[in-house]
Amino acid sequence: MTAHTLLRVSQVGKAFGGVQALKDVSMTLNRGEIYGLIGPNGAGKTTLFNCLTGLYVPDSGEFVFDDQPLISSAPDKTVRQGVARTFQNIRLFANMTALENVMVGRHARLRSNIISDILRTPFNRREEQTTEDQALQLMRYVGIAHRAHDLAKHLSYGDQRRLEIARALATQPKLLCLDEPAAGMNANETDGLRQLIEMIRLDGISVLLIEHDVQLVMGLCDRIAVLDYGELICEDIPSVVQKHPRVIEAYLGSGAHA
Repeated sequence: MTAHTLLRVSQVGKAFGGVQALKDVSMTLNRGEIYGLIGPNGAGKTTLFNCLTGLYVPDSGEFVFDDQPLISSAPDKTVRQGVARTFQNIRLFANMTALENVMVGRHARLRSNIISDILRTPFNRREEQTTEDQALQLMRYVGIAHRAHDLAKHLSYGDQRRLEIARALATQPKLLCLDEPAAGMNANETDGLRQLIEMIRLDGISVLLIEHDVQLVMGLCDRIAVLDYGELICEDIPSVVQKHPRVIEAYLGSGAHA
């Protein structure tokens, strides 16, 4: 790995029964990069995310992150190594406040243990207050601090997406993996999301983005990888990807022309 490489995916394969969801997928993501992962439905994008973040164990290949192998089937250790994610279908604690949801994300970085929690030691109380302050700061960062004490289920769809990003950022990631964050958003919400992702990158966090909004991906990402039927068919800068014959065929059919 070069000094600029943050994540290297090497020949990752994953099958479910007789379906080969990923076929020897290899790619690299650089530090400070916004990297897009696109492809038709069923191409294997979320499967790759799930393997990367420890929800699935790949059948073959490996992930090397920040010069260390990621541990398969250990999502908590993946988070502590610096990889955070959001989900295609929003997964919030609906009956907790927005602030409490973000505080949950901080637990991966807390030093308190069950004994100090029970005894409510001075250290425990200080850490709890710091966690709340940091969570509120993150809510300001994503633009929803005014909803801090509302239940998550009462937030608008776009604000729930921002809340999920804030919770992921609370784990202090080096790499933020976003699984279709613009899904269901209107044009104004999508533009706000684009600005937020650019700000996250400027603050030193690399971004791996799955997204069906091709216009958003092409205008936002430094490089893009395209999957089709579990196979990597192209990895390049946006201007090259959008003219690639196999990409055009994958999206528009074999009769399409560039």
